[in-house]
Amino acid sequence: MAPVDTARWVMWGFVLANVAVVEALFFSAGEGKNGILTVAKFFGVHAALLILFQLLLVARLPWLDRRIGMDRLTVWHRWNGFLLLWTVLTHATLVVLGFATLDDTTMAKTFVALSGVTASLLGMLAAALIVVIGAISTRPLRRRLRYEVWHGLHLLLYVALGLAFVHQLEETTTFASSTFATAYWWFLWLFAFGALLVGRVAVPVWRNAYHGFRVTAVVPESLNVVTVHVSGRHLDKYPARAGQFCVWRFPGHNNWWTANPFSLSAAPGPGGLRLTAKAVGDTSAGLRNIPVGSRAFVEGPYGAFTALHRSRPGLLLIAGGVGITPVRAMLEEDTAGEVVVVYRVRSEADAVLLNEVRDLVARRGGRLHLVTGRTGDAAAPPLGPGALHHLVPDLTDRDVYVCGPPAMTETVLASLRELRVPARQVHSERFGLA
Repeated sequence: MAPVDTARWVMWGFVLANVAVVEALFFSAGEGKNGILTVAKFFGVHAALLILFQLLLVARLPWLDRRIGMDRLTVWHRWNGFLLLWTVLTHATLVVLGFATLDDTTMAKTFVALSGVTASLLGMLAAALIVVIGAISTRPLRRRLRYEVWHGLHLLLYVALGLAFVHQLEETTTFASSTFATAYWWFLWLFAFGALLVGRVAVPVWRNAYHGFRVTAVVPESLNVVTVHVSGRHLDKYPARAGQFCVWRFPGHNNWWTANPFSLSAAPGPGGLRLTAKAVGDTSAGLRNIPVGSRAFVEGPYGAFTALHRSRPGLLLIAGGVGITPVRAMLEEDTAGEVVVVYRVRSEADAVLLNEVRDLVARRGGRLHLVTGRTGDAAAPPLGPGALHHLVPDLTDRDVYVCGPPAMTETVLASLRELRVPARQVHSERFGLA
């Protein structure tokens, strides 16, 4: 079984097992004070479970990340978040309606009365924060906010989760309905928060203290592309693979909250780590000004864009623009099988690391196709089904890795589907934090 399939089976098994336990706990705990409050309780316990899934999806657990990829885990986190939002709103509405019906009063008066109860007030505050986070995560608002602003507001989710935990602890009908229920919920909350703290705090801090990353060279590749070399201690023990990316911070050069995901542009090893970036924002544009000797804080490695997922002897690597960086690293690390590289750029002058790629492909006896020109000027799409089949007639017998701008990646993936390349042989990853 492919690594990604194994990871998905494990995840779905974990989800279904916990849903089954929660269902059993719900039905064994008995009914609420009326039918509406019973249904409200049903949504409440499932909201708690969705919160725990949210934590695990962003804990950046290495075993899952290397098999599924941060991009897919982030998408699942997003959709789970919206499901959580509607579940919480339904739970809150039914609680107010249930008590209003029980007391034969209006929902407004009931809402005010419940806000004076500690457990209910904590739940209201958690729900309000989840609504705010859900609103800023909708595409229209998300696109208007700088990443740093959105990320800062998104961190309120952890405050909401803390409030929700205390709310569930104070509201004893689920947390303390039985000895097993108490043990189960405590274990699940501690496991989720523990995984988050280990994956997002403890491991990055320990690795940076252990390796002591420093900038050793800054090399301009062109007017808008720069390569940064980073060294450190014991890098033979740093668990990175070619094709992965790290989240990079350069304390003293940028603000601490300014972080960017950049792929490793060379196979990692004792000699150091290397990133190559194009100037598309303030942070990436300022990389060429980082002083040699500066500290680097490196979080990761992350990503499933590695040779771990190979299933065929032949290899086709398709890159667009600066998307060549993980491809170049893979050429250096993964030397098994015959390789073909298709490199899409507007002109040869825009081809980042072209000489290095040519040299690595030549060493492996492979083929390099440099596809240049504007897409709109071509009679047919340069990376359409016909063009890809012409360049690589046996592509259905190869593992295909695709990395580039979103529009190019979508075009290539659509072409591969039309050419009936088996999905298990197609590997792509969208590098990003949100």
